[in-house]
Amino acid sequence: MEGLADKRCLACEGGQPSLTEDRISELLPGLSQEWGIIENHHLQREWSFPDFVSALEFVNVAGGICEDEGHHADFEVGWGRVNATIWTHKIDGLTESDFFLAAKFDRIG
Repeated sequence: MEGLADKRCLACEGGQPSLTEDRISELLPGLSQEWGIIENHHLQREWSFPDFVSALEFVNVAGGICEDEGHHADFEVGWGRVNATIWTHKIDGLTESDFFLAAKFDRIG
């Protein structure tokens, strides 16, 4: 069965509506429980690491996924932690591609 992480992010041209609360609720179980939905606008998750170098390594791998998918997350890196925030900037809200990207991050973290 194909999961969210197996799907490709689609380029957003803008001008489309963001996901409804019902659709967000349908997609959320496909992600790890650590992801949170903030105001039905963006996905957010934090990972913990034993040191700063490990956190940077994670961001480098996640950043490579972003480049491969043509869909980019916002990262905040600190000693032993990484916070990722995902939403589709062109529509200022969530799309299915945001969930696909989050699921890909779940595979590496």
